[in-house]
Amino acid sequence: MAKITASVFTSHVPAIGAAMDLGKTKEDYWKPLFAGYEFSKQWMKENKPDVIILVFNDHATAFSLDMIPTFAIGTAPEYQPADEGWGPRPVPVVKGHPELASHIAQSVIQQDFDLTIVNKMDVDHGLTVPLSLMCGELDPVKDAWPCPVIPFAVNVVQYPVPSGQRCFKLGQAIRKAVESFDEDIHVHIWGTGGMSHQLQGARAGLINREWDNAWLDQLIQDPVAAANTPHIDYVREAGSEGIELVMWLIARGAMADVNDGKVTGPAPQLRHRFYHVPASNTAVGHVILENS
Repeated sequence: MAKITASVFTSHVPAIGAAMDLGKTKEDYWKPLFAGYEFSKQWMKENKPDVIILVFNDHATAFSLDMIPTFAIGTAPEYQPADEGWGPRPVPVVKGHPELASHIAQSVIQQDFDLTIVNKMDVDHGLTVPLSLMCGELDPVKDAWPCPVIPFAVNVVQYPVPSGQRCFKLGQAIRKAVESFDEDIHVHIWGTGGMSHQLQGARAGLINREWDNAWLDQLIQDPVAAANTPHIDYVREAGSEGIELVMWLIARGAMADVNDGKVTGPAPQLRHRFYHVPASNTAVGHVILENS
């Protein structure tokens, strides 16, 4: 059967993609951030999955205020990098995995989670920046991402947004779906977005190091407590865009130690943890967990 072997968690700041695309990664401002992903790029080469389920939020590219799905899964054979106003990122086309994606949709919907099925969409920095951080700079024509990717979009832009507990349970449903797929493949699930940041209003520029790192401790060691973090705590402590962290709980809920909303199995192995501020106006967090 298929199995989830690891989860990856990372911020997806658009300025990180711009720094890579414009050749600024060696500049003093950016160098410490990219140094934090050197281990990750090597780990990715040594632990290349057959498929990545990449949880991200669309930034008014594939969806708009006219249509806002809470959870949406991409079932297409490929996804073009989106033009977010300054042209598409110069990265390879993202190849999908329609068979596994359709199987996940069938299984998760039968587990009473309503998913929007998307057969065509472009993918923005929320998806391509994590791929670039983990896989390095690739030529859009000559190179390809190391494996197919299933985009899994979550609405954390327009209220109301899903709770952390709902996302945590969804991760468990996704793992059950993957494990019932009749093919012997290794799957990664990535949770992206965050950490603390606020882009507008009186608190624009907010970054909360202490809260971010305490939340990372919980994500790794006590995910049930992290999943029970009230929505208002994300807004109060991590800023209006800090709510993106609920997407990390989908990936954490999909790990093997979580069953029926409780931690019942061996803890996953922490392979890497990194935290850096600032990247543009955002705190960057990054964790790699492997199932025991």
